[in-house]
Amino acid sequence: MAKPKSKKPTSKKTWVWVKLLSTEAQAAIAATCESFIAEKLKPGFLPEIRTTEFNYPIDIRGRWRGSKLRYRSGFPHNAGEEFDAPFARLDHIAELHSETRFDVMWHRHTGQRVLIHPAATLDEALELIETNPVLQPHT
Repeated sequence: MAKPKSKKPTSKKTWVWVKLLSTEAQAAIAATCESFIAEKLKPGFLPEIRTTEFNYPIDIRGRWRGSKLRYRSGFPHNAGEEFDAPFARLDHIAELHSETRFDVMWHRHTGQRVLIHPAATLDEALELIETNPVLQPHT
């Protein structure tokens, strides 16, 4: 029996029906993404933390619905405060061809998300993040 469907907005503020992922599928996707961050993104884009007098990156992390670059402030008036800056996002879309698919989005400095690649498999999406400079963390 099919799982119930939920609505979710796309980047153009329209609604589409999306089949919900099981808890097991979400856990498997999250584990794959965490491995990708630990094995590819951190060594390639943040091999060490370099303290500066400005804002400087301290971590790369993911959570369901986005990848974040974690910063710490070096400015005297707010030294030590931390904040996240998103750089890429995978939005789960309807199941196609028996594979889970994602829209790969770039997060602009304005806060707007821009669709870069629609309906990518998880492997394709992670490869895009690894190889497309627009989707990579800017450290």
